[in-house]
Amino acid sequence: MRTFDNKTVFLTGAASGIGRELAKQLAALGCHLYLVDIDEARLNEVATELAVHGKRIWTTVCDLSKPEAVHQMLAECDRRTEVVDAVINNAGVAYYGPTEAMTQQQWDWLMNINLLAPIQITNHFLPQLLQRPDAHIANMCSIAGIVAGGRFTAYHASKFGLIGFTESLRAEYGRKGIGVTAICPGPVKTNLYEDAATGRQDTQVPMPPGWLCASAERVAALTIKAIRRNKRQTVITPMAHALFQLKRFAPGLIDFANQFSRKKKKRIALLQQQEAERLANAESESTQKKAA
Repeated sequence: MRTFDNKTVFLTGAASGIGRELAKQLAALGCHLYLVDIDEARLNEVATELAVHGKRIWTTVCDLSKPEAVHQMLAECDRRTEVVDAVINNAGVAYYGPTEAMTQQQWDWLMNINLLAPIQITNHFLPQLLQRPDAHIANMCSIAGIVAGGRFTAYHASKFGLIGFTESLRAEYGRKGIGVTAICPGPVKTNLYEDAATGRQDTQVPMPPGWLCASAERVAALTIKAIRRNKRQTVITPMAHALFQLKRFAPGLIDFANQFSRKKKKRIALLQQQEAERLANAESESTQKKAA
């Protein structure tokens, strides 16, 4: 997308964090904005703040974890707007904790918001975008969609899927004139960690140190720059770049770090002991039954 003035941008997760900064910076560039978020109060604050730019601002409160609510929101967007030039799927949530502790409801909640809603939204707008001369799709994918760690399995799975979806869209529609970009920041100073669901109520999500984090303003600015240049993928923060290069050139080091544990041998030894005791008890019971 070479120019932003008077373009209409559809943006999810617009009430806070990266989404709010994207809305502010896009409005300053002259964009009309269709803003979506589940937080009505903050969404209205953003719309009021952006009114100074004199551009059209539409807002819709939507729970992206519910496909029917997304469908209704998209229908409302069609009624209220004439065209959409760009789609930015920014909204995202996280879960921290042992994967075996996750309920199916938690899996559905996270996957719907992080992956299935972006797919549903993008598929809805693709026919419109194909008719626009300078259209673009940007997905907030995260470095977590490239490099995986422990206790964020669902989040990693959703972001790996979103990167695959984004790359596939670019391969298919780049030749038809639609720009497609995957944005992959490392840790960002937003409420993602504070608002993340956990396996236990007394468990706190570990916060990355501030010096490792990018600001929401910087991520928004680099996202707009990537859209302007139609970049395939943008990795943000030094840590994210380091992890990206490690995954590319030395994936074994990341795997070693993930496999390493001082308690691993003790745990396996305990499990082997328990299994031996179980087999011994089973054999003893079988012998007693035969004797009887």
